[in-house]
Formats: sequence, structure tokens, C-alpha cells
Amino acid sequence: MLYPIVSVIFVSLISLVGVFTLSLQEKILRKYLFLLVSLATGALIGDAFIHLIPEALEEAGNPTMVSIVIIVGILIFFIIEKFLHWHHHQAGEESCPEVHSTGRMILFSDGVHNFIDGLVLGASYLVSVEVGLATTLAIILHEIPQEIGDFGVLIHSGYSTKRALFLNFLSALTAILGTVIALLIGGSTDSLIFWLVPLAAGGFIYIALSDLIPEMHKTKYLPYSILQLVVVLVGVVAMLVLLLVE
Repeated sequence: MLYPIVSVIFVSLISLVGVFTLSLQEKILRKYLFLLVSLATGALIGDAFIHLIPEALEEAGNPTMVSIVIIVGILIFFIIEKFLHWHHHQAGEESCPEVHSTGRMILFSDGVHNFIDGLVLGASYLVSVEVGLATTLAIILHEIPQEIGDFGVLIHSGYSTKRALFLNFLSALTAILGTVIALLIGGSTDSLIFWLVPLAAGGFIYIALSDLIPEMHKTKYLPYSILQLVVVLVGVVAMLVLLLVE
């Protein structure tokens, strides 16, 4: 019980190291936010198509059902964003300073993703300590580039650096909840992961294509646009390299 709990706490903290480093240089951070949004786009697309969807297909053995759950995930995030827009509109001028719904969507999707990571980590320790440690390392390598990109999106969405750090940390804590649940329910985690993995993939695809890419289009300067494309590819390649490492 001690090994998985210590591991998931370490994962939650290590994923914030790069983010915290970035937050120390706020002026530099805001200057290059368009690149962090690009990195997040590549990481989300790469994670969905290189990690999550293949994993779901491998576990399910039913491609049609996986595809349906991915579509459901996309629609769920569409509904969530509609609700956030509606809620903001209803709040009117009495609301807090405007925070773009993309930031809230990132927090929600990242929370779900971290929860899945916690489930996977807890389940791996039920197999053996060695498998659990290997999974912990894989999750750490996987989280750092994505968390950095997500942090950039939160800043771009209107959060202060301190607020973004705090909310990002809360999102990371859902991994602990996932690990605890995995340890409590034991072998039943497979069915839960089966549904959550394609749902998370659908959410990542929706956020990348519906929210982040339109933000990228706001950068008109050609050299910056080329740089954006390069950074998106860096995010995708990073996910591919992590697959080889895992």
C-alpha cells in the first residue's frame, strides 16, 4: 500500500516541476505563450492518437465500441463547453474577470487523465512492485511535457500564474484518488479504464481541434506560424518517443 501512494504523490509533484520553473519568468512566459499553446496541441493530439486510442483498442478488442466511446467523449466535452459559455453569459458583468472556457476544459480533461494515470499506476502495483515502478517512470516522462503545455494554456486563458499553478496542482491530485480507488477495487479497474481511456481521448481531440487550433490561427506572422507548426510536431514526436521508452 505504501509504494503506490508514495509513487503517485511523487508523480503529482514532479509533473509541476517544469511548470513551476516556467512560472518564475512571467514576462518570458507570456511572450512565448503561443508556443506553449502549440506544444499543448501537439501533446494532446499525440497522446490521444499514439497512446490512448491504441491502448483502448488493444484492451477492448471491439474497435466499433471504442470509436463510439471516443465520439461520446467529444460530445461530452462539447456539452461541457456549451454549459461553461452559457454559465458565463448568465453571470454577465457580475462575474469575475473573464477566463476563457478553454482553461476550464483543460483542467477538467487533465483531471480525468490524471485520474486514469492513478488507476493505471495502482493497478500496476497490484501486479508487482517492479511493474509499478516501471509504470511510475512512464507516467512521469509522459506528464512533464503535457503539463508544461497545459500550464501555458491556462495562462493564455486568463489565469494568473499563481492561480494556474494552484489549479494545475489540484488537477494533478486526481491521480491520488485514482490510485486509491484502484487499490480498493483491485481487479475491477480494467472495466473502469476501458470506459475512461477513450472518453479522455475524445476530450483531448475536442480541446485540441476546437479550442487550441483556433487560438493558434490568431497568430498571423508567417515566421511565428511556421514556428507554431514545428512546436506542434515537437509535441507529437515527444509522445511518440515516450511510447518507445515505455
